[in-house]
Amino acid sequence: MSTPTSDLHADDLVVRMPRSEARADDLGQDQEWCEVELPSGTERVRFHDYDRLFSIPGLYERLFYTELKCDSPTVVRGLLEERLAAGGADAASLRVLDLGAGNGMVGEELRAMGASAMVGVDILPEARMAAERDRPDVYDDYVVCDLTAPGADELPALRDARANLLTTVAALGFGDIPPRAFATAFGYVAADGWVAMTIKDDFLTTEDDSGFSRLIRRMHAEGILEVETDHRYQHRLAVSGEPLFYHAYVARKRGEIPAEWLDELELAAA
Repeated sequence: MSTPTSDLHADDLVVRMPRSEARADDLGQDQEWCEVELPSGTERVRFHDYDRLFSIPGLYERLFYTELKCDSPTVVRGLLEERLAAGGADAASLRVLDLGAGNGMVGEELRAMGASAMVGVDILPEARMAAERDRPDVYDDYVVCDLTAPGADELPALRDARANLLTTVAALGFGDIPPRAFATAFGYVAADGWVAMTIKDDFLTTEDDSGFSRLIRRMHAEGILEVETDHRYQHRLAVSGEPLFYHAYVARKRGEIPAEWLDELELAAA
C-alpha cells in the first residue's frame, strides 16, 4: 500500500537533485528544481514554488537542510546572540515579527534562544499550515497576508505583537518580498529595535538596481538602518554543488521609511 502524502516525512522522500543539468543549463537560484517521488508519481518541483514545497511534509527540510546544507537560521541566531550579549540585552526581551516565516525554522531557533513572543508573517496559507504541522509550538500567532496591502482585520495582530525584532531570513530578493511589504513590517518594529536579515551577496551591490536593493542601501546611507554586524557566509549549496554566499545583517532601527521613497521605487519600476 502506498504512503499518503500527508504521512510522509523527510526520511521517506526520494529526491533527485539535477546537478549535471544545473551545471549544463547554468540555472539561476530562482530557476532551481528537483524531482521527488510521491505516491502519485514522480513530480518536478521548482524551489521557488513555495506553496508546493510546503504542502509536501518534510520536503523543505530535506532539500535545503539535508541535501543543500543550508545554515542561515543558525548563523542568524548566533550573530544575534553575539550582539545581544555585547549590548547586555536578554533574549527573553525579544518580541519577534518573523517576515517570510515559512514553516518556522527561523522561529524555532529564536524560540530556543529564549525569545518571549513570536508572530510569523507569510503571504502563503500553505506556509502557515506547514508551520502548524511541523512546529506547532513556535509561534504565538501566524498572520497570512499581503503586506503591500494588509486588510483591516490583519493589522491588529501586527500591531499587538509590539515587535522589537524583525527577522527575514532567506526570503529577500527575487521579488518574493516587495519593498512595500518589507517597509510595512519594518514600521511595526519599535524604535531602536533589532533587525536580523539575510540576503544574497550580489543583491546589495550597486550593480543590482532592484527596488529592494535600492531601498536597503538608502536606509543604510540615511541612518534609518544602523548595521552593527555584516557577515558574509555560505548560505547553502546550489543544485550544481557550487556555494551560494549571502550576507547576514544585524542592525538597529533608527527611523521610519518615508512613504515617498516607496512611491518613487514603484514609479521607477512601472
